[in-house]
Amino acid sequence: MIKVLFVCLGNICRSPMAEFLLKDMVKKKNIENEFIIESAGTSNEEEGNPVHFGTRRKLSEIGISTDGKYARKLQKEDYEKYDYILAMEEKNVKNIIRIIGEDKDNKVHRLLDYSENPRDIADPWYTGNFDETYNDIMEGLESFLEYLKI
Repeated sequence: MIKVLFVCLGNICRSPMAEFLLKDMVKKKNIENEFIIESAGTSNEEEGNPVHFGTRRKLSEIGISTDGKYARKLQKEDYEKYDYILAMEEKNVKNIIRIIGEDKDNKVHRLLDYSENPRDIADPWYTGNFDETYNDIMEGLESFLEYLKI
């Protein structure tokens, strides 16, 4: 079982987009039973809120629903639960380490660190560009699956 947790600031835009896209990708490969995929935020400011309408709209364009997903804050205990804790940007990495403490097992990385062009994924909360965020996340997810040899 491969356990993946995606993390951004509020858990309403980027990390749920990555969560639901990866769930869809592994389902289409008939390997969804080999994964636990979730997302969280480093802030509690959006805790309990549904996925941002821009993310919901973008995912609904390709037939993916985020129904039932509500923002939650990353907990220290999440470090032991997941094999990969994948952040959307460097600021998220710093905040993850602040919450979990030491990354002794080297689980924390930016999603796009697995790609040929490592970089942050811009926050569409500020940019308004959910298409760009989608493209960056897909690049990261495809690279991450290649890394896993799946």
